[in-house]
Amino acid sequence: MSFSVNTNLDALTAYNALAKVNAETTKAQLRLTTLKRINQVADDTSGFKVGKELEAENMKMQAQLANISSGKNWLSTGESALMLVNDKLNQIAAKQEDAKDPLKDSTSLQNDIQTLANEIDSILSNTKINGTDVLADAIQSFGAGASTVQINIGGQIGDNSTSLTALQAGDAGSLTEDISTFQDNIKTALGYIGNTTQTLDSREEYVTASISNNAATISRLFDANIALEQLSATKGQIGGQIGTAMLAQLNTQPQNVLSLFR
Repeated sequence: MSFSVNTNLDALTAYNALAKVNAETTKAQLRLTTLKRINQVADDTSGFKVGKELEAENMKMQAQLANISSGKNWLSTGESALMLVNDKLNQIAAKQEDAKDPLKDSTSLQNDIQTLANEIDSILSNTKINGTDVLADAIQSFGAGASTVQINIGGQIGDNSTSLTALQAGDAGSLTEDISTFQDNIKTALGYIGNTTQTLDSREEYVTASISNNAATISRLFDANIALEQLSATKGQIGGQIGTAMLAQLNTQPQNVLSLFR
């Protein structure tokens, strides 16, 4: 072993090793503090890129879930309204049957039909969400992923204005007005709502599963393995203490040269 006072290579080597141990210990402690494996891009460049892309994708899919929820709310509102219309049409049909009984008061039945018809007209005209007609003959588009789901309840109801006008007249004609087509149209619209709701349910299930899968991948990329990082931090602390002690000893080696002058 050579002796040199000017440059203590062994101490420098120990110093570099100690610096490396301290850096790894600090990294493990930081991961324990933030609970994240990646705290800066340099920790894992490719993992950071993939994880951030998945986070952006999940944000879009969360918005898609909100759109789907709005679409289902739209359909649910339309369904509730049309169920009421269907019930009132059934009541009108029952009163028209009552009118075939000569012992019944036809005037009262006409008034009842008129009242029910006016209620139907009010439901069809005033079922709104945020000021927009739910039962209008207009397409509403709700973003749900790669494509949108278009809803047009009004287009399924059809034109029942002539029949409804006859019922609202409250005269003898309302007792014999054929409402079978009106009833069929309402049932068609309810069936359309059911089928469209199933479509949105399917989209919601798919998007929710995609979000969960992305979240699992993001977790694997970014979340720290707490047990492993704790072991690394403890090991680093012990290594740092030993390294500091060894550096102190190696740093005193040049003093051995003094023995040559005794």
